[in-house]
Amino acid sequence: MSERIRLSDIAHGRSGDKGNHANIAVISYTHAGYEWLRTFLTEESVAKYFAPMQPSRVERFEAPNVWGLNFVLHDVLAGGASRSLRIDTQGKTLALTLLQMEIDRPANLEEMIVMKEVLS
Repeated sequence: MSERIRLSDIAHGRSGDKGNHANIAVISYTHAGYEWLRTFLTEESVAKYFAPMQPSRVERFEAPNVWGLNFVLHDVLAGGASRSLRIDTQGKTLALTLLQMEIDRPANLEEMIVMKEVLS
């Protein structure tokens, strides 16, 4: 059995809303992490992860200049901030939710994480 890690081990993120749609940016810490994200964090994998919210469509946009991917989850906010009865009417916590996704430990994980010594 392979070791599992969380997406947050190799990336950070931000999220918000545009009407009834949620916007989730996932930004890798390193170029190697970005290459992994481009290959494995697909529209399909994100749609499956958020299936309980029933997005009508998931779109992915690449932002290589910041080593990031941006996902738009269509029709997941139950009408948007002024109409929704959901706890998170603006999708502000969806990036944190996605970063909890468990993934198989990449073979080159050491190339994808920021070493604590560098941050000190």
